[in-house]
Amino acid sequence: MNAVARISRFVGNTFAAWIALAAVAGYLFPAQLAPLARHVVPLLGIVMFGMGLTLSAADFREVLKRPRDVLLGVVVQYTIMPLLALALAKGLRLPPEVAVGVILVGSCPGGTASNVMTYLARGDVPLSVTMTSCTTLLAPVVTPALMLLLAREWIPVDAGALFWSIVNVVIVPIVLGLVVKGLFKRQAEAAVAALPLVSVAAIVAIVAGVVAANQPRLATSGAMIFLVVALHNALGYLLGYAVARLGGLGFNQCKAVAIEVGMQNSGLGAALATAHFTPLAAVPSAIFSVWHNISGALLAAYFRRADSAARHTVSPGTTRA
Repeated sequence: MNAVARISRFVGNTFAAWIALAAVAGYLFPAQLAPLARHVVPLLGIVMFGMGLTLSAADFREVLKRPRDVLLGVVVQYTIMPLLALALAKGLRLPPEVAVGVILVGSCPGGTASNVMTYLARGDVPLSVTMTSCTTLLAPVVTPALMLLLAREWIPVDAGALFWSIVNVVIVPIVLGLVVKGLFKRQAEAAVAALPLVSVAAIVAIVAGVVAANQPRLATSGAMIFLVVALHNALGYLLGYAVARLGGLGFNQCKAVAIEVGMQNSGLGAALATAHFTPLAAVPSAIFSVWHNISGALLAAYFRRADSAARHTVSPGTTRA
């Protein structure tokens, strides 16, 4: 079990590299990897089951301890990214399927990778975890509502079908994870050590499958979609931090909000796009999966350096340590 835990930690720490390799493999070997796209929904269910195994009551105590911080973070999450997506879709006159895909990933909850990046950034990890948990549990209602409001001018949106899909692929696996953890606590805690390996493998399969299934489209429009995704992600970080700062949050809390806002549950976006829209609509989520792990690591490193500089700065008129 120790060997599995070590491998799992290594895979988790090199998450971005594996996702990037999956995207490249999907592009180079579309015929072999495209069948994975048919299994996006169960693969995401595995990731959400793992999330359920790791959740505890402590993850929600932050709501009671500091409801203002959590509420601000959740509202910012579900306003900045959807509205940015809409602005980019209209301002850049994106093709309908791409526009819907960008709005969909912008309307998804925060991703669990944001918790890791917040930790690396020396940010407020409890706030990050609580935001991820709250936005995920709100997703069955909020994500379909946002899609109905923002995306219906490009494509018909069945909010009821989206609701049940999110319940089945997110809420049910999380609840099952919580139940298993409650009934088999010792075994569940032992299994948590292997979760990064399982989760990364599932996300890698999702990205490889979606990229492979859309390889011809990516050959003609991949660069444009990447630029839109990168801009969406960067503006999410920037505006998330700015709004948190304007809301009076401290530096560590602002880090958490910025990273949480900029990093979406793109696996959910890919699953919903595949099930309810078109294969091309899943591409922004697949590219987001690759890029936000790279950009998140870069942002975490920047925040960590800024934090170190602040720690070494003493009162005015003195020198740095």
